[in-house]
Amino acid sequence: MTPNFETILGLMAAVLTTVANVPQVWKAWQTGETKDLSLAMTLILASGLGLWVAYGMMRADLVIVVANATAMLLAMTLAALKLRHG
Repeated sequence: MTPNFETILGLMAAVLTTVANVPQVWKAWQTGETKDLSLAMTLILASGLGLWVAYGMMRADLVIVVANATAMLLAMTLAALKLRHG
């Protein structure tokens, strides 16, 4: 089965939005520096991503579920680092 343009577009969007937080998580993990991170924004983002996961599960859309679950874990990692390092 050959993926159509819509599927490819969705996969590209999923990859980009999922990996967007990786540099921030990496930097915070390595340096412990989180003073410029907003805890509220990070928690709101994680909550929204959790809702996307629920939506993806209802639609049985694996791309939505996996991408948003991964991004949610990254956001939760940032929140945990913020709580740990202040």
